[in-house]
Amino acid sequence: MSSLITVFLAFFAVVGVPLFLIILAFAIWGFYTSEIDLMVLPIELYRLTESSVLMALPMFAFAGFLLSESKTADRLVRLSNAALGWLPGGMIIIALLTSSFFTMLTGGSGVTIVALGALLLPALTRSGYSERFSIGLITSSGSMGLLLPPAIPLLLYGVIAQQMDISGVEINDLFIAGLLPALMMIVVVYVYGLWANRHDPLPTQAFSARELWLSVKEAKWELAVPVIVLGGIFSGLLVVSDAAAVTAIYVLIIEVFVYKEIRLRDVPKVMRDSMIMVGGILMILGVAMALTNYLVDAEIPQLLFNFIQANVTDKFTFLVLLNIFLLILGAFLDIFAAIIIMVPLILPVAVSYGIDPVHLGIVFVANMQIGYFTPPVGMNLFIASYRFNKSITALYRATIPFMLVLLITVLIITYVPWLSLVMVR
Repeated sequence: MSSLITVFLAFFAVVGVPLFLIILAFAIWGFYTSEIDLMVLPIELYRLTESSVLMALPMFAFAGFLLSESKTADRLVRLSNAALGWLPGGMIIIALLTSSFFTMLTGGSGVTIVALGALLLPALTRSGYSERFSIGLITSSGSMGLLLPPAIPLLLYGVIAQQMDISGVEINDLFIAGLLPALMMIVVVYVYGLWANRHDPLPTQAFSARELWLSVKEAKWELAVPVIVLGGIFSGLLVVSDAAAVTAIYVLIIEVFVYKEIRLRDVPKVMRDSMIMVGGILMILGVAMALTNYLVDAEIPQLLFNFIQANVTDKFTFLVLLNIFLLILGAFLDIFAAIIIMVPLILPVAVSYGIDPVHLGIVFVANMQIGYFTPPVGMNLFIASYRFNKSITALYRATIPFMLVLLITVLIITYVPWLSLVMVR
């Protein structure tokens, strides 16, 4: 009977039934067969409301949606061009930094492709870069911002780790730990871009202090956002939830009353759209934590640990298998769903191998962000295919070189924990 139920639920997942319903059905069936009162399900949802850190999620999401609806992308591109256009391959680093920064602010790499694609693609091709290289760069560069604070995936990972009572996992530490890995990814892709275009003259533009000043003056309000988040949290003046609330209010004021790019009557629509995403995450998180409780009661994590320990003899091999698994998972599953479903299973096993839970969070997100543009079904491949009006096979050819380069950086991040932990531990 259990096998039949599993087959039915797997079929419903394939045909597109919402993920939280599939997880909820698994949880209900598990608790029912174990003769456990189903009241544990609403209790688990209620328990999430006690997490003060989780309060930051809707605030950061609302701020991100506001920024994505404004002309922030235009201002960031102008600023990056004025500051870095004089460098060899300046447009490469401009695309990398602008995309990463925009994803950091909005929390969505797919949004970055849509918002910046129309600006960056013509700028790159006019500068002499091939269309294939330019599309590959834009498609792959936005996801690096998922490691930069206030990174919603890292925030979600921290919430789950704290719900599981895993010691040593603070949101502040996760934010700090992602800085060097994200910077290394940007630098490595920039160097690859220089090498890939080594036979062509790399265009530069004359540096203009006046243009730099004007672009900074134009974008000064957005540039203050990371200062508010990081300064407030790391100074100790604000906890994460406070920083999120301040950020949301600040972004609302600058976009509605300073730039006046979002009309006041449109704010409820932006709020509704952002809360639809947050509601989906919270529903999945609630039912997934309930399912996790059932799996713990059924000793599934212990069975998984015993199986891995019997077949995997050392931490190095475990990390190799983890990288492969996460890359495949990232190509098929959204990063939020993957974190919610897999972290409760993977985290205890990883800790048993002596892997720092903060380091694991960076490894998890770094792998998953590559999964966004990993063939055959990486989500950003389809977004870019629609945005640039190119076939999906053309996107495969454009992004595979960048995927391979970033895979190398992920391996370094995985096997050199110092990069993630040097400013934390």
